[in-house]
Amino acid sequence: MSAAAATLKKPGSPSTDEIVIETRGLTKVYRDFWGRQKVRALKALDLQIHRGEIFGLLGPNGSGKTTTMKLLLGLLFPTSGEALVFGKDATDVAKNERLGYLPEESYLYKFLNAEETLDFYGRLFDMPAAVRRERVKELISMVGIEWAKRRQLKEYSKGMTRRIGLAQALINDPELILLDEPTTGLDPIGTRDMKDMILDLRAKGKTIVMCSHLLADVQDVCDRIAILYQGELKELGRVDTLLQVADVTQVHARGLNEAAQAEVREVIARHGGELLSMENPTTTLEELFLNIVRDSEARPGRRARSTSQNQ
Repeated sequence: MSAAAATLKKPGSPSTDEIVIETRGLTKVYRDFWGRQKVRALKALDLQIHRGEIFGLLGPNGSGKTTTMKLLLGLLFPTSGEALVFGKDATDVAKNERLGYLPEESYLYKFLNAEETLDFYGRLFDMPAAVRRERVKELISMVGIEWAKRRQLKEYSKGMTRRIGLAQALINDPELILLDEPTTGLDPIGTRDMKDMILDLRAKGKTIVMCSHLLADVQDVCDRIAILYQGELKELGRVDTLLQVADVTQVHARGLNEAAQAEVREVIARHGGELLSMENPTTTLEELFLNIVRDSEARPGRRARSTSQNQ
């Protein structure tokens, strides 16, 4: 984790109990021309995402992450179940005024520069000219491309394009932000900046849902995660809780000889040592993810261990 991210990040409960996104038995089956089932992309997904949290959707290719995103955006219709955004059906276009979306590939007009691009998207939201000018200036500064704001996007690198893509997702000052692979194409400095911007958005009360295959990035910024495998929810919970290693305790002590190091708390005190900490060690998100995938392959019927929203 970057030093800046470590300073900003403080995992915990969402800022309110208000549910921003809820799915109930959400299922999506893709069918062929004749209506026959071709692919079951998502099966009976139950989720609740609260205001003010950063929620990560994880899974290997074909696990249902992108399908879930598109269902939440209203770009797809569910086969069964429902997806609610701000308490209304996800297909209700009225929600879009309160939502921002960064797709995995930003589809931008290459002949426009950064200022023109953001002004164009501001016009789509019927923002007044004065408000657009101020918002464009603010976002260009936020994503760090002031020096290139009048260059055509066709001259932008992948990382610069990613930054302007985030800016367009924020042009309407959305309450809910959906990010698909937000650090794709960014160098280490750009990745750190992107994570810090995501954390800053949460500090402003935004709700963020992000997909990423870069597990270290998810571990750095997400409060809770859902791990999908072949369309099924396999794990759900707080990152810090999921990464704890069960039935193991680490003791860090100072001022003890080798014999005393093997003894328990009372013996540490008796020998004049100082108990610095006693805590449950954690694994990494990458190790947790790979273990769940391997277990799912070995036991195809395995369902999520828990669906507690506050775990």
